[in-house]
Amino acid sequence: MFKKLTDKILVAPQIDCAAVAAAAEQGVTLIINNRPEDESADQTPGAEIEAAAKAAGIAYVAIPVTHAGFAEWQVTAMADALDKAEGKVLAYCRSGTRSTLLWALARASRGDHPAVLSEQAADAGYDLSPVTAMMDMVRGRAS
Repeated sequence: MFKKLTDKILVAPQIDCAAVAAAAEQGVTLIINNRPEDESADQTPGAEIEAAAKAAGIAYVAIPVTHAGFAEWQVTAMADALDKAEGKVLAYCRSGTRSTLLWALARASRGDHPAVLSEQAADAGYDLSPVTAMMDMVRGRAS
């Protein structure tokens, strides 16, 4: 269910409370929810995931991303969360795509090379081409 982007970063489609326990078993110390509340009737509410995470000793942060795209505050919030994480991170959304795209933008904003990020994403089954120009732009600011 979890796809590995790096040794420290996992992404997933919508998780439930049972997946939080599985994440804890895999050493996840932070869960990042990139899904807006009420996006679909079948999603587990963020408050339930947060409660399960806290019960499992896992930190939780919500950085919702709609299909409208990414804002600078989201990239900054994701980069800050990743920077502060002391163990593995699990980011999730409906399919894992928005989490992967936001991870790539966050890492590019810290100076990671887009080609390396694209390879890591591709190895997990994700395509970063929708944010290639944005990665170049935010990486330019990091230099």
